[in-house]
Amino acid sequence: MPTFTALTTLLGKEPAEALGLAMERLSPEPTGVGVFEIEDDRGLWEVGGYFTQTPDEAGLALLAAAYGAKPFVVSELPETDWVAKVKRELSPVEAGRFFVYGSHDADQVPADCEPLLIEAAMAFGTGHHGTTRGCLEALDRLDTGGFTGQSVADIGCGTAVLAMGAARIWPNPVIASDIDEVAVEVADANVIANDLKDRVICVEAAGFGHPDLAARAPFDLVFANILKGPLIDLAPDMAAHMTDGGYAILSGILHAQADDVIEVYARSGINLIHRAEIGDWTTLTLQKNA
Repeated sequence: MPTFTALTTLLGKEPAEALGLAMERLSPEPTGVGVFEIEDDRGLWEVGGYFTQTPDEAGLALLAAAYGAKPFVVSELPETDWVAKVKRELSPVEAGRFFVYGSHDADQVPADCEPLLIEAAMAFGTGHHGTTRGCLEALDRLDTGGFTGQSVADIGCGTAVLAMGAARIWPNPVIASDIDEVAVEVADANVIANDLKDRVICVEAAGFGHPDLAARAPFDLVFANILKGPLIDLAPDMAAHMTDGGYAILSGILHAQADDVIEVYARSGINLIHRAEIGDWTTLTLQKNA
């Protein structure tokens, strides 16, 4: 079955969300609509839809004009077995002592590593993205430096690969949260696949807004691999949920955005101790004032 995409950009969150809602009323209807901020500080948002029938290009043109968006670019996607493609193209990743792999590469797991199984179908957080790898390397760096996490949280956990990494090397259970229900289901499946069911607790929450997170606070290590905007919004709440002297590992940050994040966290008493760059992405390790 052919699949079509229709993509556009425009300025501002509210008009972008309104355009996304309007797209859902098109005929033929899109099978899905996404509205995303483009993280380059220009204030641009991308709005896109997926269609299993040829979309109404005249209708899309009218919507673009009505909401001040650029003309939609409509493309037909080739029929692809995406899971098979990912399996072919994504090789295992080493990040410090951690080895992130799919089951199709199980025979490549070294004997002297901490293995983390993430299936290829669950692409975000497989370790291939510079943000995930940077966080795992930061975790390894803290542990090698003598730190042992006693109470660890992974906020915006995605596949829960970071929470599982901490659970692999430290004795106490780790809590992982995500705002998206599907992400929590994926995280739970990964935890089971890695035999960590009693070691990683996954909950659906925005930020620290869950009773299980409140009960386990304060945390001496918090992961937050999300995006610049949510990270900045989270800074005061993170400070309130961290131990004095505790650490935060932050990513999802483009190089040009890192100084802004560092400044905001410093105002909350959480200061930079290490900065690493992989590809286009920066990972920050910070410590709360003792």
